[in-house]
Amino acid sequence: MNFKVAIIGFGYWGPKLSRNFHNSKNFEIKYIIDKSIKNLNLAKSEYPFAITSTNYKKINCNDVNLVVISTPTKSHFNLTKHFLKKTNVLVEKPLALSSKEVKKLNTISKKNKNNIYVDYPFIFSGSINFIKKIILRKKYGKLLEVESYREQAPIRNDADVVWDLGVHDISILQFLLNKNPISIKANKFRTGKNKLNDTAYINMKYKNGTNIFLRNSWISPIKIRIIKFKFEKAILVCDENEPIYKIKIYTKKNENNLLYNVEIPDINLSEPLFNLVEYIAKSIKNKTNTVFNNNFNLKVTKVLEKI
Repeated sequence: MNFKVAIIGFGYWGPKLSRNFHNSKNFEIKYIIDKSIKNLNLAKSEYPFAITSTNYKKINCNDVNLVVISTPTKSHFNLTKHFLKKTNVLVEKPLALSSKEVKKLNTISKKNKNNIYVDYPFIFSGSINFIKKIILRKKYGKLLEVESYREQAPIRNDADVVWDLGVHDISILQFLLNKNPISIKANKFRTGKNKLNDTAYINMKYKNGTNIFLRNSWISPIKIRIIKFKFEKAILVCDENEPIYKIKIYTKKNENNLLYNVEIPDINLSEPLFNLVEYIAKSIKNKTNTVFNNNFNLKVTKVLEKI
């Protein structure tokens, strides 16, 4: 059975989502909605069998199993609220800009028995899932510290750098650690003439003593997506920009020097967005939502609010 999907927003991220839904044997793109005629013409050329429109109210929710929302952040709450009463919804991150709004969406979701999915792509990556197993098995002892550097992205006017880039780090940490920090300190500022904060330095501490440092910035000549996990017996470096060797594991040759052995493990290199699409297909089929249950979206949003 092919599930039918409607995609709202065919600008920057919508085409990437559309490609992955199109490539899945579980989905058929039924509608593509965008305010831009230029974007719709491009969508029509790539997906000629999809119904295109500038008006999202043209979507017949009785004819779709999932609505995908890839629009400016400030529109996420109202669009999700509208469609969640009728069908399942996938929302580009962040889900909303307040925990109050997320709670309202959770209530609508439960009342109408429709699932909310959020596009936190990295929690569906092979590298982050590999690291989760390392943490759970305590293979290298206690996790002492995490450093994340996430730099360069399109400058936005609808959400600052924390809600744009920081949401990746916070969703990854929630997925890996399954707990909230006990203290948060953040410095946010504008380095240019941008409307919103474009750079943030964030320090967090967890009850078990794990320390977190995050640097998020839109302003950078190079794209950086590096996370370092420091364990008692090893340091794991995860670089999502690497096409193949995304994880390197460093273990000391000798405690008295800085020489390391390096191991490059085999990981699942499937595109995270495709893994998300396949998860949603399984979720709709089995009427489950294991990743986003237990208030995952609310926990992420509350940390972002505190930052």
